Amino acid sequence: MKKISILFVTALLLSSCVSKKKYLALEQEKGEIQSELTKTRVEKEDLENKFAVIEARVNEYNSKIQSLNEDVEGLTIENKAKFKLSEDGTVTSGLSQEKMRETLQNVDPEKLANAKTLKDSMNLAVQYNLSKAIDTSDLNEDEDIVVDINETVVMISIADDMLFNTASYRVGNKADKILKKLADVINSEPSLDVMVEGHTDSRSINTEKIADNWDLSVLRATSVVRKLQKQFKVAPEQLIASGRSSYQPLVENDSRQNRAKNRRTRIILMPNIDKFFALMEAK
Repeated sequence: MKKISILFVTALLLSSCVSKKKYLALEQEKGEIQSELTKTRVEKEDLENKFAVIEARVNEYNSKIQSLNEDVEGLTIENKAKFKLSEDGTVTSGLSQEKMRETLQNVDPEKLANAKTLKDSMNLAVQYNLSKAIDTSDLNEDEDIVVDINETVVMISIADDMLFNTASYRVGNKADKILKKLADVINSEPSLDVMVEGHTDSRSINTEKIADNWDLSVLRATSVVRKLQKQFKVAPEQLIASGRSSYQPLVENDSRQNRAKNRRTRIILMPNIDKFFALMEAK
């Protein structure tokens, strides 16, 4: 009996010793795990701080890239807007030349083939846009509307039968569409000066209301100016009315056809060419 008790106590003690060993081992393992966890947390915080720094740099670089892109875009726009002198003396910007090329895609290829210079091409483009504003079914575009661009000045000659009745200085309603188109351009640029010139043929005239060709040419110019002001709301301080009588003919007044060419109203615009093209193309 005593022997059994001794064995039991010995077994209990041995069991107790093993449990303590395991406990100590587990405690050590726990400590190591906590140490690893603390180390991992420190590394995580360190990585998060590094990531925040990298993210801030990326945002800074993106901001610089965006700023550079905006600068490039601004310089591109500025470069397009800059006026350049061509070999034929025509002053244009890159933007207006782009608009011109778009318009010329619609121009009669035969006419386009005869355009030898940039000035010729611009004249065709403006003439095409003007002709869209009116009924062209009975229009001789080569004679009824003549466009000439000299540097930044646009000169548009309109045959008198498109604006007036024979020997009359009252503007007819059939002129409304083309004058409205021109008024839109004029109203777009408050600093624009517009001179309206009346021209006659060499045949003398004398009536109760018209003293001579000087009188007729001036009366026609002032009639157009009044219509632009009153009907199409063009500021009067932008307008100039003048008469040339018969002293600046395009051709000799030796035939009916030639006299018709000399009877015209010339409207001289000094516009921003880019705005001119943009508005002339607007529907």
